[in-house]
Amino acid sequence: MAKTESGKLIANNKKAYHDYFIDETYETGVALHGTEVKSMRMGKCSIKESFVRIENGEVFVYGMHVSPYEKGNLFNKDPLRVKKLLMHRYEIDKLEGKIKEKGYTLVPLQVYFKKGRVKVEIGLARGKKLYDKRESIAKKDARRETEREFKVRNL
Repeated sequence: MAKTESGKLIANNKKAYHDYFIDETYETGVALHGTEVKSMRMGKCSIKESFVRIENGEVFVYGMHVSPYEKGNLFNKDPLRVKKLLMHRYEIDKLEGKIKEKGYTLVPLQVYFKKGRVKVEIGLARGKKLYDKRESIAKKDARRETEREFKVRNL
């Protein structure tokens, strides 16, 4: 498990950075059950195909897979159940206004522990076009190539 500046990283959504321009990020709490937290402590969480939606003034994450706890029995919950995200009302209202603008969506970026609590970082994102993706890949390749050359020169 990698460690971030804010705590122990559980899951990361690299695909979101490839598919979207992330304009703003927000830290949210998650309403979980006991066995789900135990499973997350073991690193059994995936947010690759998940998305965030605002319904009736509440924020929910769909498609976040938390594997069932191995030592749990009837207390295990459905791995793909909809989980409620905990945010302040003014943040939810602000996000709702932004989402109504054309092209904005909410995507989960990472799940991590902070002071013993599970947090989800969500991002306000705009979709990338195909040429934007090609451009970002070209930039990454160019940066990687310059780092490689720099490393060779300094040996």
